[in-house]
Amino acid sequence: MTIEYLTLQPSGDKMPLIGFGCAKIDIDATPQVIYNAIKVGYRLFDGGANYYNEKQVGEGIRMAIKDGLVTRKEVFVISKLWCTFHGNVREGLQKSLDDLGLDYVDMYLIHFPTALEHVPIETKYPPGWTQPGKTQVTRARVPMHETWAQMEAMVEEGLARNIGVSNFNAQMLMDMLAYCKIPPSLLQVELHPYLQQDTYVKWVQKQGIAVTAYSSFGPASFAAGGQKHAKSVESLFDNPVIKDIAAKYKRAPAQVALRWSLERNVGVVPKSTSVERMKTNLDALNWKMDDEDIQAINQLDMGLRFNDPLIKGWDLPIFL
Repeated sequence: MTIEYLTLQPSGDKMPLIGFGCAKIDIDATPQVIYNAIKVGYRLFDGGANYYNEKQVGEGIRMAIKDGLVTRKEVFVISKLWCTFHGNVREGLQKSLDDLGLDYVDMYLIHFPTALEHVPIETKYPPGWTQPGKTQVTRARVPMHETWAQMEAMVEEGLARNIGVSNFNAQMLMDMLAYCKIPPSLLQVELHPYLQQDTYVKWVQKQGIAVTAYSSFGPASFAAGGQKHAKSVESLFDNPVIKDIAAKYKRAPAQVALRWSLERNVGVVPKSTSVERMKTNLDALNWKMDDEDIQAINQLDMGLRFNDPLIKGWDLPIFL
């Protein structure tokens, strides 16, 4: 199997087009799941401090390295700066590195474009959205240009090979591009046939910034987690257009959703604890979709967002 890559700017590093998402995996199962994913062929692992399992992700990677499945240079590790560390980037990254058991990450992303009041590691870690004992978020007076300058310092010090952003809108990116010394290498946002953001994706790629989708299966994981908004929408896997295209190519509906993103030169980071589904998802690299089918999926766009702080109940209207 040939692994396809996105070439990152300005480093020139090659990032696998399809990776493995580390969110929402049972902590006890995580090391073996990561090990299995490496054995199957995944080389990119999309993690983050607020996924609550970076220690276990690192354990799985180190197990695979010890067994000779991969070398450190062959694994592309993503971590994310949580909102409570916008004024303390080094502290946040160093904690992630310590938990992962690594000297550097290949990509460090700002998880959300909002600074929340700092929570000391010894008080609570990962800190989540709220201060201990609070029921609502507390924003911090940390402007993004200060946070990004600290992110740039992490590259200069060799703790992160590349830096980027997640859940940023166009206005925030345009502002950042006006002052940054090191431009973001990657934008990671929610993208799926129900939320396509086509104009934004094309504009970002035109700036030389790679794009990776999360939640490529739309409402699936959110519905499984009990989100009413997601449960009220037809599953992508049951959508007649997706099902007909899957039948045409003798593929699983999940593969169709992933292939649609890959056809846009957008990376994906699906997650599964099943080895067989891991293989199925990774196989999305190995076939092509006719343009008429891509256009049919393009008609499914409804602007439906499922990962929104407002839906979670937090007073953070970042997508408005």
